[in-house]
Amino acid sequence: MINIKPSAKIRNNYNEISELCKKTGEPVYLTKNGEGDLVVMDIASFAKRESMIRLREQLVAAEEDRLNGEEGYSLEDTVAMMKQSVSEVVNDRL
Repeated sequence: MINIKPSAKIRNNYNEISELCKKTGEPVYLTKNGEGDLVVMDIASFAKRESMIRLREQLVAAEEDRLNGEEGYSLEDTVAMMKQSVSEVVNDRL
């Protein structure tokens, strides 16, 4: 569900917007004069999103390397790296 609120809402109801972000884990889109202006989200959701983006970037880089003929990682190395990435995402939630 997309949450769209006028920018005056955050000035007048910061706590309500903050709770909505935390409850849903989704960003809230703020408008100014009916046009998109800002996106607000709680810090835990933002950290998780950033971790996932970093993981995707690493996976894309690894796939590009593989396609370019570079030697890959062993299964054990891959499992260790995946566990590390999952740990980072889980710890960012806390």
